[in-house]
Amino acid sequence: MSDRLAVLPQYLLPKQALTTFAGWVASKERGAVTTGIIRRFVRRYDVNMAEALNPDIASYKSFNDFFTRALKPGARPLATAELICPVDGAISQFGPIERDQVFQAKGHRYSTTALVGGDAQLAAQFDDGLFATLYLSPRDYHRIHMPCAGRLLRMVHVPGELFSVNPTTARGVPGLFARNERVVCVFEGARGPFVLVLVGATIVGSMATVWHGLVNPPRPGHLRDWTYHDQDIRLQQGEEMGRFLLGSTVVMLFPKDTALAFHPRWQPAGPIRLGEAMADRLR
Repeated sequence: MSDRLAVLPQYLLPKQALTTFAGWVASKERGAVTTGIIRRFVRRYDVNMAEALNPDIASYKSFNDFFTRALKPGARPLATAELICPVDGAISQFGPIERDQVFQAKGHRYSTTALVGGDAQLAAQFDDGLFATLYLSPRDYHRIHMPCAGRLLRMVHVPGELFSVNPTTARGVPGLFARNERVVCVFEGARGPFVLVLVGATIVGSMATVWHGLVNPPRPGHLRDWTYHDQDIRLQQGEEMGRFLLGSTVVMLFPKDTALAFHPRWQPAGPIRLGEAMADRLR
């Protein structure tokens, strides 16, 4: 079956209603019922609770508490690199931005302007720059950390679809990451601006940042924009910046820099871990 045919049912599903319901269930504190759900999830996805700060499944009051669990100190040592990997997961795609076009999958590209919610002036800063798209599966740690130090400038909540973001859907839905609901976080780093985009998906109940808390819900159906130029919100490399309540994808944009190169071990579909070297300066 082709990927386009495989994703056809997603166009028909009531994705918004399913996601709202999943978020409601995941937030409920239902004692033994919640513990049973978490135990089944851990078995189904082979979640490594030994590395969790709190490995006691029965102590989590809600599924969301479990899903956004913290790691033990030292579980993810930080590499010495210009950019470190901000999440656990798998590489979807990475590489150069061709003028303003980001590669999604064979036969599919989307524009940086569409990704950031229609702001062409913001997007233009990343013409011919670099991008990385990282997929978080259900078994992964679901907090997002900073690839490098940065000062927060802006956050935009862009309404959109709620397609799945798994590899099959990425190959089958044109412009997937610029169509789905997303939270665009704009930072200024030592070498210029960079963007982290938290992309929502079917069953992703909400996304949150450390400076704002829950961004969605609510889902008012229109673009929401916050600016932080008058505040001094700075996050260091490796520091937590946000989290998914049920997993999804992170897309990063960096400006043109001919001296910066992705790690030679990086390959599409390859596994990644928070803190490992993502890109460094050519020597």
